[in-house]
Amino acid sequence: MIIRCWGARGSIPVSGKQYLLYGGNTTCLEIRTKKDEILIIDAGSGIRELGNLLLKENRHDYTILLTHAHWDHIMGFPFFKPIYSHKSSINIWGCPFAQDSLRDMLARIMMPPNFPVNFDAINARISYQDTCVESYRFDSITITPIALSHPNQGSGYKLEEDGKCFVFLTDNELGFRHEGGLDYQDYLNFSRGADLLIHDAEYTQDEYKKTRKWGHSVYNDALKLALEAGVKKLGLFHHNQERVDAAVETIVDECRKEITRQKKDIECFAMRQGTELTL
Repeated sequence: MIIRCWGARGSIPVSGKQYLLYGGNTTCLEIRTKKDEILIIDAGSGIRELGNLLLKENRHDYTILLTHAHWDHIMGFPFFKPIYSHKSSINIWGCPFAQDSLRDMLARIMMPPNFPVNFDAINARISYQDTCVESYRFDSITITPIALSHPNQGSGYKLEEDGKCFVFLTDNELGFRHEGGLDYQDYLNFSRGADLLIHDAEYTQDEYKKTRKWGHSVYNDALKLALEAGVKKLGLFHHNQERVDAAVETIVDECRKEITRQKKDIECFAMRQGTELTL
């Protein structure tokens, strides 16, 4: 399983020299199975560049798996060039939660006056599948969803292939249980023993005094979860829009010091635009 990050930023895309290291695009991951099938998780602004690459590679068949309907996770969809190609065949999976359907979730951002091209004008063959179930298969990968603790709800995912396990929990508040969300112990059990955990780490403890109940975690809580779950690698994710590169580096350094203090064997890093991991 190959995991590529096309966007690790939270809430809104950012730009500027202070964001060059970790990038400014919002959530989008590309997963390649051992057979080179393509799974895309979320359609944040990072999906634009991914779409350009896929067309360059002459790849036209893919599945998009959505975590939830907040704009930073779907705002790149209208700029995903494959949707305008007659050659493209796209499966869209996810649990619609507060939306009537997955189609409505995406079509709404292209309705006037939000966007000049109507959703009905796109040319790709698109199918939709509600995946509010216990687990299902994508090629050689088994996908198991879990409810996120986040306003308006959402799904995190466990992806397993050939004995390797990747857990993706973006937009998950470990310090507060939102409606539809679960307890800390549930996320601990879900993540236990994972080869890779990518978890929301948007806030510092000082920031959290004002942002509690906004749907995102303190990085210390994400680290605590990873340590207690015994994961091998932790990727800090959903970086706050105000978090410049130097500040992200400080957070990573503090996490590594805590890992050393506890004498644990875990690799900790911050996800960045361009990160590529192989399990």
